[in-house]
Amino acid sequence: MKSRIIEQLGQTDILLPSLIAEGLAANDRVKVRLSALQAAAEHAQAVDGTPIDLTAESRAAGLDPASIQSFVDGAHMATDGRIGATDLAGVIQGILDDVATMIRAVEVGAPSAGAEAAGRLAAIRARDALEPSSDIDTTRIARLTGLSEPGGDSLHHLVMDLHKALNRLATGCAEEVLAGAHAYGLRPDDRAVVAAFMRGVERTRALKFDHPGLDTIATRSGSRLVIQNDIGATDAHVVVIAVEEAGVTITYTDVHLARARFFTGLFNEFSMQWSGLDRKTAEEGLGNDGVFYLVTGRYAVDSAKRRDIFLEAVGAALVFLIDWNKARKVLRSWVAKDDAIRILDWAARNRVGHRGFLELGGSEFVASAVRHATPARIGFGERLDNALGRGAAIDFLQTVLRVSAEALLAGQSVRLARDRIEADLVRHLERVDSALLAVVVRQAGLARDIAAAVAHHVAGLQTGREVDGRALAARARRIEEKADRIAFEARNEVARLDAVPAIGHLVDRAEDAIDELEQAAFIASLMPAGVGPALLEPLGELCAIATSGAEAAASGVEAAVEVPEGRRVDSEDALAAVGRLIDAEHMADDCERAVTTLVLRGGFDLTTSLSVLELARALERATDRLAGFGHLLRQHVLSDLSE
Repeated sequence: MKSRIIEQLGQTDILLPSLIAEGLAANDRVKVRLSALQAAAEHAQAVDGTPIDLTAESRAAGLDPASIQSFVDGAHMATDGRIGATDLAGVIQGILDDVATMIRAVEVGAPSAGAEAAGRLAAIRARDALEPSSDIDTTRIARLTGLSEPGGDSLHHLVMDLHKALNRLATGCAEEVLAGAHAYGLRPDDRAVVAAFMRGVERTRALKFDHPGLDTIATRSGSRLVIQNDIGATDAHVVVIAVEEAGVTITYTDVHLARARFFTGLFNEFSMQWSGLDRKTAEEGLGNDGVFYLVTGRYAVDSAKRRDIFLEAVGAALVFLIDWNKARKVLRSWVAKDDAIRILDWAARNRVGHRGFLELGGSEFVASAVRHATPARIGFGERLDNALGRGAAIDFLQTVLRVSAEALLAGQSVRLARDRIEADLVRHLERVDSALLAVVVRQAGLARDIAAAVAHHVAGLQTGREVDGRALAARARRIEEKADRIAFEARNEVARLDAVPAIGHLVDRAEDAIDELEQAAFIASLMPAGVGPALLEPLGELCAIATSGAEAAASGVEAAVEVPEGRRVDSEDALAAVGRLIDAEHMADDCERAVTTLVLRGGFDLTTSLSVLELARALERATDRLAGFGHLLRQHVLSDLSE
């Protein structure tokens, strides 16, 4: 398959060494088959003669000795001097295929000689009607297996000439192994170029683990050094690198368009000029309806150093193409398809790769960690980006790929690798809870905004400053509606993520406090302008207590967010904030009672009395809700510390 693609790319020079090897092997086979054909004729004509044994020759040529012997022993005389034999058609077809293989190799290395041999084979087939059949004339066997008369030709003679041509080509195509690459006909200055490419290949080769691939061939072809790597030994997956004095050209083909785009993106740091991804069709036999994609990249170089750096980068990148599409499909079951590619890109750029992840089980490896670490938090078949959030899911899967590679490279057990990713998954879920707690911090901040606005309004009444009650009520209403929306979304997230129940309770308590403070703002907006200092002073103190309580709630939750990370000082800060909330509730009780005493004993008018009493009670109820919030926060912090 790869050979056909390379031929279509016009890069047959790189194929010549393997074609010569295939041609020489075909020569060995065709000689055994011609001998078997000759032995079958002798056996058919002299049944009682000495048995002919081709076992050793068959085994040396890679043919099944039993099949060859069965063919010879089963030969018999048919009508009109013809010879019949079991699988005669298969033997003749094998001969034709082997000769065609030899001609193909000669055509690549010596086109004119190859064309001449192809013409001779066509003439022999036309003259001797050499088509697979169940019987054959004895005279035709003699012509095929014997040497030709002067001026004539035979199949045997053609095979001998092709063998000589292949030997001549092999002599000029001597092989050496250079830094792991199979090299043919290199010039002295080619050696450093091949070595640079192979340094890159070897730097990441271990990340393919047990998967075959990354075999490299390098050969000199005129003014170019041509390097070909088989990548993963599957599909129409070919990379051919041509190195010339002025630059390096990469020709890359792939049946997966997404992987081809991924490959070109790995070289963004280099000033590459890429052609478009052209859609091609193979001549035969490819999956995906024979379609593959071709892209060509050109990198102009001004120094040997820059050229070698680039070639190292190309060599190091190839391992990340092996099983790439398989890894992409696995990751797509956990995150969106674009994020799956983003994870694979990260793994390539950080020299982590994805093969280790696949070796350890791929999707089942992740599913096992989910089942063991968080059976109640992530449902069967649920995507991680839904459960953790997009950023956290990407980060977790990157950790999975990194841990997988590290474990296999270090020879660690699968159990240890699974334990590491389970621990990381738990940490990410804790961060989900922390993110939800951050929503509670926003709620506490909104509570503080309303309390501060009421305090500012009361302070204005104390100093005789002009105040706007309608603006106060409207602002508090807007804040309360915003807080309601935040609480609604937070409850949905708590339910969807099956988060710690305490977070939902904190959301509820914060919302209750905001409702009371919004009510306080409404009452404050209706207070008459003539309220005296004797009543406004304790009301101002009560507003300050409510404001500080909301601030304590916010700082307490902020500290609680960090507690799962094991920071003792944050747990102490959170518990101290809870203490301030309890103190604020007690002080608010005392202050509210002081206001009630003043009103009931002071002989104030009904409007003043009602507005002052209702404002004080609303503020005191808000501190009660904040104290309840504090008790829940304390339980949550202590629960985190006990785990």
